[in-house]
Amino acid sequence: MTISTRPAKIFLLSTLVGLSACGQTPSRDNSDPAAPAGVSLSRMPFGTLSNGAKVEAIVLKNAGGLSATLISYGATVQSLRFPDKQGNAADLAVGYDTLAGYETTPGFTNVTVGRYANRIANGSFALDGKKFALAVNEAPNTLHGGAIGWDKRNWVVKSVEQTADKASVTFTLTSPDGDQGFPGTVVADVTYELNNKNDLTIRYGASTDKPTVVNLTWHSMLNLSGIPATRLATDAEVTIESDAILPVNKTLIPTGQPLPVAGTPFDFRTPGVVTERVRMQHPQLALANGGIDHNYLIRGGKTAQPKPAVKIEDRQSGRGLTIATTEPGMQVYTGNFLKGEVTGKGGQKLTKYQSISFEAQGYPDSPNQSAFPTTRVDPGRDYSQTTVLHFYTLGK
Repeated sequence: MTISTRPAKIFLLSTLVGLSACGQTPSRDNSDPAAPAGVSLSRMPFGTLSNGAKVEAIVLKNAGGLSATLISYGATVQSLRFPDKQGNAADLAVGYDTLAGYETTPGFTNVTVGRYANRIANGSFALDGKKFALAVNEAPNTLHGGAIGWDKRNWVVKSVEQTADKASVTFTLTSPDGDQGFPGTVVADVTYELNNKNDLTIRYGASTDKPTVVNLTWHSMLNLSGIPATRLATDAEVTIESDAILPVNKTLIPTGQPLPVAGTPFDFRTPGVVTERVRMQHPQLALANGGIDHNYLIRGGKTAQPKPAVKIEDRQSGRGLTIATTEPGMQVYTGNFLKGEVTGKGGQKLTKYQSISFEAQGYPDSPNQSAFPTTRVDPGRDYSQTTVLHFYTLGK
């Protein structure tokens, strides 16, 4: 977008920023004050939006030094800290030090995106013979749910849970019929759960009162070397459980026919350093401004239980991360459109390759491409998705 993650024109309407869950039940707190120090959960204010809505922060932390700060605005991972091989913890999540950065800056920095992650061609699709016109925010397409997607909503803290082994927070949001042009009133939940095994599990659920499409993801923007960054995120070594990508046209919409990764810079079936690959010559890299912004088809497709999808290792810091997911696709984005126009944490300008994104999801533009796995959701047939991030130290 123009000054953040992808070239999109974002329109912010403060009157809708706080659009959330009218009639939602009050937050439930099932944390155990007697729970041992191995896992902790704390809750605090994170500021006030321009429309006066209060934003909450929930901090989950385990005995291994892994911690996640989740804020209600955008159901966002505001901070994600993990030690390096020397035991020194650093924030790995690109983002902002204050709420104002998240509210006013275009982009998708570690937020929950919906109701449809990725792109829908020409801002429209047909369902049961009826055509729906969507809010176009990356002309001519709709990106990540439209001009005011779920990343720009203040979600409600539905519940917090804490036991000896894990702690979690669940955010909820109601998206009304016609929101950004999508049909059906959708009630969505996202749960972040941290355990003592250094797993951060993200669970999504959604129900609708009319046929619609739903495709949710966490738009990660990470740098395993730490934030503010001293090295490129793409200097990490990556393995992806995929034999093909979805090639794209000039507006980054999938052309429809998968492209085998063999013999291309997109081949991460065995470990490869991302920086080396994005600096190769390939027409698909050129279409994405000299980098990757493509959907990898994860082996096994859509599954009931999370399956291995990605492994990332930063050998200098000694940090490693695996990602498992139930989703058939993994959008990989190497920060190609970051131009140094936005100031992130610690006053650092966000620049090309400074972050890398792994977004577990259904295929882009699937409402318009019948050969792709469906993202349709009907009344009584709810949407669900689970993604598990496991952090570890190399050599341990």
